[in-house]
Amino acid sequence: MQAQCALDGQVALVTGGGSGIGRATALHLARAGARVVVTGRRAEPLEAVAAEVRAAGGQAFARPADLQDREALRALVAGVEAELGRIDILVNNAGASSCVRNILFVEPDDWDATIAVNLNAVYTLVQAVLPGMLARGGGTVVTVSSLAAVRPGLLGGAPYGAAKAAVTNLMTFLHATFRNQNIRSTTILPGEVNTPIMDTRVRPPTAEERARMVDPDDVARAITLVCTLPARTTIEQLVISPTLARDQGPDTEISRWVGAPDGFPGKPRTTP
Repeated sequence: MQAQCALDGQVALVTGGGSGIGRATALHLARAGARVVVTGRRAEPLEAVAAEVRAAGGQAFARPADLQDREALRALVAGVEAELGRIDILVNNAGASSCVRNILFVEPDDWDATIAVNLNAVYTLVQAVLPGMLARGGGTVVTVSSLAAVRPGLLGGAPYGAAKAAVTNLMTFLHATFRNQNIRSTTILPGEVNTPIMDTRVRPPTAEERARMVDPDDVARAITLVCTLPARTTIEQLVISPTLARDQGPDTEISRWVGAPDGFPGKPRTTP
């Protein structure tokens, strides 16, 4: 399947592996020789990605798990280690954003769910895979954060930006604490990527706008670079953004008022 086997013998666990960046990452890591485990909530798209990898000559396994369920995630890691013997690469790719962006109107359940997927799941998985990596003398953890971590605003929303900033900090902690034990920790901070999460926008981007965004394959290639560099080298953070900027002002204004009750001061009458 691959001309080179930089990751031959390694096992990679990819969250959010059923679509978008996760799917593309699974394909690229498998081409580099890794046995890839894709996980997420829905079994059907995971199985489709695993079948796609196998059809191309790679090795892949679909293992559904709810990223908001800590016990399920711990069981997932234990199961993969028991079945495949190890986890060398963890790619924390799964993400979720709140329905409402403005902190004035975000409901507690929406806030908690966003934090659970984007931050708590990363904490749980990192804590679960670290003992095995340390025992084997090394490993790679890649987390897909977001430019919303460093450029927060209404487009991404308060819960999403806060969670992505927190997980970026967590990854910096991981690098500072475990780098001398050969644990490589990388944070990817993409701008707008043409993935299914764009469908959750109050005004989903048009096809023309999506075509100008970063493609999931672009991010996957960067993740694969991080994983295939010599063990002596770590890319700590990597910002990936569209070359062409688009006017996000109208979308920001729409996001400002979603969830606002009728009659809220300043709310336009035409806002959803």
